[in-house]
Amino acid sequence: MTHPLFDCTGKVTLVTGGNSGIGLGFARGVASMGGDLVLWGRNAERNDAAAEALLAAGAGRVFTQQVDVSEERQIIDGYAALIAEMGRVDCVFANSGRSAASRSLLEMSSEDYRSLMALNLDGAFYTLREGARQMVRRAENGEPGGSLVACGSLSMFMGLPGKQSYAGSKAALGAMIRGMAAEFGRYGIRANAIAPGYVVTGMMAGPQSEMVTRMFAEKTPIPRAGTPEDFEGIGAYLASDASRWHSGDTIVIDGAYLVRPM
Repeated sequence: MTHPLFDCTGKVTLVTGGNSGIGLGFARGVASMGGDLVLWGRNAERNDAAAEALLAAGAGRVFTQQVDVSEERQIIDGYAALIAEMGRVDCVFANSGRSAASRSLLEMSSEDYRSLMALNLDGAFYTLREGARQMVRRAENGEPGGSLVACGSLSMFMGLPGKQSYAGSKAALGAMIRGMAAEFGRYGIRANAIAPGYVVTGMMAGPQSEMVTRMFAEKTPIPRAGTPEDFEGIGAYLASDASRWHSGDTIVIDGAYLVRPM
């Protein structure tokens, strides 16, 4: 069976933090449309398990790398290995990130702030910058196109006490993405962010997690928490030519939580 509208055959998509959670959901959507994938994650065993699952889902090829995206040099070297192995990159999903550890701005240490920014903001910036460089080089050689994607969050729009560093990193990514859309459109390169709502991943377990999940489900118009599977469709869309004129946007995927009546 072919899927011409969302066909990803022959396209290479890089997903950072792609061995679990939202990243793996995004990658699974690309795989189901026949795309090739590159996964960056620090855990080799999880990388291997994710690669096996993606091949089973229909991916053409899967290449995994142990890359720490908080280190610029590792990102640059990672792209060199990616191009040597896969020959090209068509879509980049800068997904790696973490939440703030503190519960109050007053307790937020400089070390935690800078560590979070190094991963959430700097890592995403370098990942997208290097991806853009590859795409522009390809466009100048006669093959325009490409998709840059950042993972934001609802904190781009909402105030979160104690999570100012996290929210700041995600809001900054949204602004960067809009700038990338304006700068690189002439090369046929589009740039968008996604803003997930509350998503349950495999790392969440225990009574407290279950309580938080129920709380969000009760407040969400589509009354459940999100799952990684909810990002398969947006992955296939943004990696494929179906999104070729969709750029400069932040796409909210949250079951209508953001616009719910209070």
